[in-house]
Amino acid sequence: MTFSSQHPQENGELPETPVTVTDEKGQSLECYVQSTLEVDRQEYLLLVCVDQPVVILTWPDGEDDEDEAAIPVESESELEVLFPLAKAVLAEQNLTLHYSTITLTVSGELPDLSEEDLELITPDDADSDSDEYEELVWLASFYHKKQEYGVYIPLDPFLILARVDEQGKPQLLSPEELQQIEPLLPMIEDQLFDDMA
Repeated sequence: MTFSSQHPQENGELPETPVTVTDEKGQSLECYVQSTLEVDRQEYLLLVCVDQPVVILTWPDGEDDEDEAAIPVESESELEVLFPLAKAVLAEQNLTLHYSTITLTVSGELPDLSEEDLELITPDDADSDSDEYEELVWLASFYHKKQEYGVYIPLDPFLILARVDEQGKPQLLSPEELQQIEPLLPMIEDQLFDDMA
């Protein structure tokens, strides 16, 4: 396996031209190439979103409770219902919500964020005795059928792995391809963070 890193803003240069990845439904997402790597003669790209990735969370009892595990909204049918509501509440902050492939994203001038805005959310798949938390920053809240939802910015880097096709264009990995390369992901991430240091 070989790695070669690309840092778009290194040496004061302007960010490189974004690349676009598109899924089978035609939904797209603009990204910058963070790093490239080669595995078994296949070139892969580690991508970071141009816009800010966000998640929509809710809670089992309907209210934001630090002791309750947060449930990310991932169902496509549920997201389609909630998307217009989330988009409207973010528009009040001059932010635009995008229904991109892989993740929802927000564009616009994000508010200044401080440590007071940081929340530690327990993922719904964490063990009950676990100290596992995810760091997120709250952007907005809204209600649908008396259920509260929150739009949050995850602080962990959101990385996308794409394959370079014969035309030199990035392609999202199929579930089979992702499963095949999954054992290498920790090593890939370690290399990426070493390059970014």
